[in-house]
Amino acid sequence: MSVHLSVVIPCYNEIEGLAALRERVTAACEAHAGGPWEVILVDDGSTDGTTESIRAAAADDPRYAGLILSRNHGHQIALTAGLHYAQGARILILDADLQDPPELLGDMMALMDDGADVVYGKRISRAGETLFKTASAALFYRFLNRLSEVPIPEDTGDFRLMSRRALDVLNAMPEQHRFIRGMVSWIGYRQVALEYHRDKRFAGETKYPLRKMLRLTVDALTSFSILPLRLASWLGLITAMLSVPLLIYVLISWIVGGTVQGWVSLTGIVVLFGGIQLIVVGIIGEYVGRMYMQSKNRPLFLVDSFDRQGEGPFRATSPAASPAVALAEGSSDHGHA
Repeated sequence: MSVHLSVVIPCYNEIEGLAALRERVTAACEAHAGGPWEVILVDDGSTDGTTESIRAAAADDPRYAGLILSRNHGHQIALTAGLHYAQGARILILDADLQDPPELLGDMMALMDDGADVVYGKRISRAGETLFKTASAALFYRFLNRLSEVPIPEDTGDFRLMSRRALDVLNAMPEQHRFIRGMVSWIGYRQVALEYHRDKRFAGETKYPLRKMLRLTVDALTSFSILPLRLASWLGLITAMLSVPLLIYVLISWIVGGTVQGWVSLTGIVVLFGGIQLIVVGIIGEYVGRMYMQSKNRPLFLVDSFDRQGEGPFRATSPAASPAVALAEGSSDHGHA
């Protein structure tokens, strides 16, 4: 029996909200899926009982599956893992914190019925978030759009409904450092926005502190723009041009027998130029480091088990068992025993 809708939900230490999440997602799917549906709960190395709760959900309801990763891979990779296992003709991406209401599924399905390949949620407001987070998020998306060669919708997250053909393209992208909302924008096809008011987190604490937000920002910039490299080149060129008059001044002073006085000014110049050089090297290093990690060709994720009623748990006993590697080899392994 073909699956009409897959819902992929990455989870990391979400034990407090899983019962409410399951209740609301089940109600939304029963009302709006339009056919057989499945929910894939991806456990990203949780330590608070989330893993056991996910396995219990999979044992209790055949429409639920538990994808247990071997360790904590991070939100974007955990989401990638779930998307590789999704079998539906349409795929809903949802976070476990219930800030993005699953009840919007009906509106998203209607927009896709009208011909959209991607329906993404566009936030009108963000309840329960600090002024710093809302302001920094708004600044980030506008700054990224200035740099990116591909327009990325502003004020959006990963909450979206995708068609199968859009997901197949996304799953074929082998990037290790992933910024999925940008990658989906790169795919193209017809993408439409659905505006909504984002709720506050249902329970628990945010899994995206400032440190992880900064890391995601770097991944986004290096994945969708080479402008930082161009900026590094311009900094080098400007530095070289500024150094020419200084060199002429030093040579003239040496010829006429003068001396360059003032160690403070000299030290300031050395520190300035040295700082610019380190910035340039750092920018280049970010890109080279990503090329190095990509060249290793490691699987994007490793699976401990895939639990679903009637099919038995799938065990990833080697890197070759990873769906990411199977996909790279041209197969379509969903990891079933």
